[in-house]
Amino acid sequence: MALMITDECINCDVCEPECPNNAIFMGVQIYQIDPAKCTECVGHYDEPQCVQVCPVACIPLDPQHVESRDTLWAKYQGLVNQPAPSA
Repeated sequence: MALMITDECINCDVCEPECPNNAIFMGVQIYQIDPAKCTECVGHYDEPQCVQVCPVACIPLDPQHVESRDTLWAKYQGLVNQPAPSA
C-alpha cells in the first residue's frame, strides 16, 4: 500500500525531506503523497521514514492504493531505473 497524509497534518515540513522517492509534496493545504512514487521506503529502509518522523502520526496506509511488498519492490525498481531527464 502507498501511504497517505490525513488532514491532521500540521505542515511541520519534517516528512518531505525524509522521502527517498520524492513522493511527498505540498498540496493545496497540507502535504500529500504521490501514490505512484510511494514505496513505503521499500528498497531504501525497513520502515517508512515519513511515518517515523511525523510528530502527529497522520500518515496511515492508503486504503485506495493497496499494494503487496512485491508490488512496492517492483515500483521501487521502476523508479530507480528511470533514465535521467535530458537537459
